[in-house]
Amino acid sequence: MRTTVGIIRKIDELGRIVVPIEIRRAFGIGSQDSVEIHTTGDGIMIKKHMDSCVFCGSSDDLIMFKEKTICPGCAKSVADTKNQA
Repeated sequence: MRTTVGIIRKIDELGRIVVPIEIRRAFGIGSQDSVEIHTTGDGIMIKKHMDSCVFCGSSDDLIMFKEKTICPGCAKSVADTKNQA
């Protein structure tokens, strides 16, 4: 099901568009937030990027390890695996 909000924007000469403030507010997107851009069967989807664990996808209590995000549970599993080797 497709939902529209009735806002039309032109793409500028550099390929940019402005996402209206009403839409950014509705989805909690701030001026310095990262967004993900995906193609769909017949369009483009833009959504706010949320960091997640590289192993399980969890977004709770993340820590950085060698420039990757990892959750405490997976960090423990990795440490346990290393200790068993």
